[in-house]
Amino acid sequence: MIDLPRVRLTSLAWGDPGDQSRPLALLLHGFPDTAHTWRHLGPVLAEAGYRAVAPFTRGYAPSGLASDGVYHPAALMTDALDLHRELRGDDRAVLIGHDWGAITANGIAADPDNLFGRVVSMAVPPIPALQARPGDALGLLPRQATMSWYTLFNQLPGLPERHAERLVTHLWRRWSPGYDASEDLEHLRSSIPPGPHRTAAFGYYRDALRRRKLPADYAHAAAHWLNAPRTPLLYLHGEDDGCCDVRWAARAEAALPPTSRVAVVAGAGHFLQLEQPATVNARVLEFLATSNGTAG
Repeated sequence: MIDLPRVRLTSLAWGDPGDQSRPLALLLHGFPDTAHTWRHLGPVLAEAGYRAVAPFTRGYAPSGLASDGVYHPAALMTDALDLHRELRGDDRAVLIGHDWGAITANGIAADPDNLFGRVVSMAVPPIPALQARPGDALGLLPRQATMSWYTLFNQLPGLPERHAERLVTHLWRRWSPGYDASEDLEHLRSSIPPGPHRTAAFGYYRDALRRRKLPADYAHAAAHWLNAPRTPLLYLHGEDDGCCDVRWAARAEAALPPTSRVAVVAGAGHFLQLEQPATVNARVLEFLATSNGTAG
């Protein structure tokens, strides 16, 4: 457990998290998921010499609820930067995020004062890559709107919480067709039981779209989360992703700085790190092993 200014976070760890001779690898999960999503990548990073730390992000038990009630991307970014400090990370530190964790990682990579030397994001490209282009209204945008219906449903007061178990089971099935999510759903039930933790998980969607005023502590992060990354970044996307159309992956390259890389993972949907762990792990290690942030 680590006490941050606005929340107490509990994490899974592989490799001694206090061994500062090892570079830090911070792994951030998304929705509807938990820190257990990194059960394949975490041990591999530890074997490669990292101290891998995967927090249950704010609101997801056994981590605490945010004392300020804020679940905006700027708050998630601030938590990641605070963890870097508390875990005594340095410029060798690696930030890896999936889904909401990817939104967090992409936003931090856009910060000119980014503390992480390498960034990997999965399944959600940087926000500038999602900008519409001529012709999108006839193909990509209608399909993505159909896939993203849940973002509007999650804005409704109380209804998503009441139907959460059916909803998240449906999302896993649609987002990663053919993947057996039984273990992941069991972890999720423990992490967002009925009550304030469950409301916090849906609060990510509500705050991102509707919160207009943020505490001053989040101002720096809020200024960058919608911008294009500046840090070289590896972006990975599942070929069969039922949440975010795979065609966005090709557009991610234009939103990334030189020496970044984009790869589509065959045989994987939205939860690619669980569906094709050997491929994802190899891609990540390859990217991290290069001295200038490029991958082969």
